[in-house]
Amino acid sequence: MSSTSQKHKDFVAEPMAEKKVTALAGIGDALGRRLEERGFDKAYVVLGQFLVLKKDEELFRDWLKDTCSANSKQQGDCYGCLREWCDSFL
Repeated sequence: MSSTSQKHKDFVAEPMAEKKVTALAGIGDALGRRLEERGFDKAYVVLGQFLVLKKDEELFRDWLKDTCSANSKQQGDCYGCLREWCDSFL
């Protein structure tokens, strides 16, 4: 298993509150801008989609790819970040 990034560690270490979508691991400025253009401006809005998809990895990865053209690594980083956050806070 690959190690997690500092961004991932920072995100899962505390409640989400009003964090921007770019606070999510795997989501940089370009993907963040694409997500914001589609109404996903905050991390909690992406979390909502993650939960609507019942935390299913394949469905969430496909959604990220279709919504903001995230590549496989970005999809996996974001999924792992949200999954770990949910395990800690839900």
